[in-house]
Amino acid sequence: MNLPTKLTVVRVVLSIFIILLLIFPFDLVGLELPVVRTVIDMDLRYIIAGVIFLFASFTDFLDGYLARKYDMVTDCGKMLDAIADKILVNPILIIFTAEGFLHPIVPVVVVMRDIVVNSIRMEAAHKGKVIAAIGSGKIKTATMMIGIILLFFSNMPFEYLGIRIDLFFIYFATIMSLVSMFQYYSLNKKILFDD
Repeated sequence: MNLPTKLTVVRVVLSIFIILLLIFPFDLVGLELPVVRTVIDMDLRYIIAGVIFLFASFTDFLDGYLARKYDMVTDCGKMLDAIADKILVNPILIIFTAEGFLHPIVPVVVVMRDIVVNSIRMEAAHKGKVIAAIGSGKIKTATMMIGIILLFFSNMPFEYLGIRIDLFFIYFATIMSLVSMFQYYSLNKKILFDD
C-alpha cells in the first residue's frame, strides 16, 4: 500500500470518527458538551468535527497530488479515493439535513448521483476498465467540502455579513452533482451498452 492510498485510508477512519461524534447521544449518557459563545453560539461538537473534517479534506487533496507527482496512481487508489469521499461527505449531509441545516434535496441528489456513477464504474470494472474522476466531479467535491466546512463553523466569518456562503457552496455542489452524473453517463455510455 503506497502513501497516497494510506492517506485515503486515514480519511475513511477520520470520517467514521466524525460521524460517531455527530450522532453520539451525549445527553443520554449524561455528558454535555459546552457551547462556544461568540456573536452566535457554536456547538463544540461541530467545531471539533469541523477541524477533523478540514484535515480529512486536506488528505483528499494531498493523496491525489502525491499520487500524480510521484507516479503512484493505482486502480485500487482510484477506487478507494472515490469511496472515501462518499464516506466523508454523504453521512454528514444526511446528519445536517436531519438536524435541520439543509433541505432534503441535497442528500437525495448527491446520494442518487453517487449510486448512478458507482453503477457506471462497477459496470466498467466488470469490463476491465477503470473510470477516473472527471473535472465536474472534482469541482462538486471541492465546493461541497468548502460548504460543509463553513457549515460546521456556523458560516463564520460570513455570518457577520448576513451572507449564507456555506449554503451557496453546498447548493452549487448539488447542481454540479447532477452535471457530473450526466457527464459520467455521456462519457461512458459506450462502455455500458457495448456487449
